[in-house]
Amino acid sequence: MQRKSAVLDASAFSKKDTTISLLIIGMLFFVFGFVSWVNAILIPYFKVACELNHFQSYLVAFAFYIAYFVMSVPSGYLLKAIGFKNGIMWGFLVMALGAFIFIPAALFRTYEIFLLGLFTIGLGLAVLQTAANPYITILGPKERAARRISVMGICNKGAGILAPLLLAAVILKATDNDLFASLDTMSVAEKNAALDALIRRVILPYSVLGSVLVGLGLIVRLSPLPEINTEQETGEVATANAGRTNIFQFPHLILGALAIFLHVGTQVIAVDTIIGYALSNGMPLLEAKVFPSYTLTATICGYLGGIILIPKYISQLKALQACTILGACFTLLIIFTKGDVILLGHHADVSIWFIVLLGLANSLVWAGIWPLALDGLGRFTKLGASVMIMGLCGNAIMPLLYGYFADHYHVREAYWVLFPCYLYLVFYAFRGYKVRGWL
Repeated sequence: MQRKSAVLDASAFSKKDTTISLLIIGMLFFVFGFVSWVNAILIPYFKVACELNHFQSYLVAFAFYIAYFVMSVPSGYLLKAIGFKNGIMWGFLVMALGAFIFIPAALFRTYEIFLLGLFTIGLGLAVLQTAANPYITILGPKERAARRISVMGICNKGAGILAPLLLAAVILKATDNDLFASLDTMSVAEKNAALDALIRRVILPYSVLGSVLVGLGLIVRLSPLPEINTEQETGEVATANAGRTNIFQFPHLILGALAIFLHVGTQVIAVDTIIGYALSNGMPLLEAKVFPSYTLTATICGYLGGIILIPKYISQLKALQACTILGACFTLLIIFTKGDVILLGHHADVSIWFIVLLGLANSLVWAGIWPLALDGLGRFTKLGASVMIMGLCGNAIMPLLYGYFADHYHVREAYWVLFPCYLYLVFYAFRGYKVRGWL
């Protein structure tokens, strides 16, 4: 049971409490990024090692992120029952279990067991996300929430830049291009032996990852991270919410959760499909592996711009509106622009660089949506955050839609799935966040 003295209202935090809390939450966001964006290299890796088509390979993202849908609302009740610190610890331990499941999955080269491991990691991560995001929104002035989320985003995307590169360095070798090219000419026995050896390369990194996650859970549990109290509300908010009994009476929250669903879907498509798109244009995997890092670097550039500009030069709402419009424009440029260019040492179709620029367009969308969606929820904040986290299952659904269209049409035309998503995000940025009644 949590000590009552450890439960603080966010407005009562001292500067030291706030700094410690933000540092710990920054570490959490780094972990979120590392275990999430490593999927960008797992998707093409499993596609080869487990002999999958596009749709099947994107089940990596589906299994990982559908856990948010399953666990997000239970996470809110769990955190209410055992507190944030215990919840964070158990989230890390569940993630560690998922990482260790990779060991039998690799030994038997069974894709379904890998998906179980990814789903288990996602369950733990859903608990951590549900705990972490309210901290960032509450710890400080609401008008500066986008700046705080941008800092956390740098931690997240910085880890995302490192994760696929580090895993690729461990599981891929310089001779693998020749191996991949010769698979179709091998006998069945030779091919199975080669693929068994290839898939078992994940055992060491995921064993290390599981051990690190256990350690992080214990560190957070023993840390001075204080509890936050999201049950109290100001008199003004309490009066406004007096007649409300459930979260569905907050239209701006529900519309915001849908916006998060579509936003994270567009974000994961931009990162997780870019290697496959590069491969479709004849680029070898060992060269294409760096493109997710380029996309995430563009996202970090957007975060840095947000930190500098918000709120001194531009409001977080205006930044959200600009980013959603940019996303729609870059999507059309991916589909309609063609021509070879040489950039950063890569000879590739110009359209791939607009996929990279989607990282910039996506950078401040999350930061803009969260404060708008949670505005005025009061005692419903914790459950509202759970609903928002449920929206992260967009990461599961949207890549499958992309994979389906990529299999049945073409990897370029499949990016049409992004356009209606950005149109809705434009609607929410300009109108949807203002809706306070369904009629």
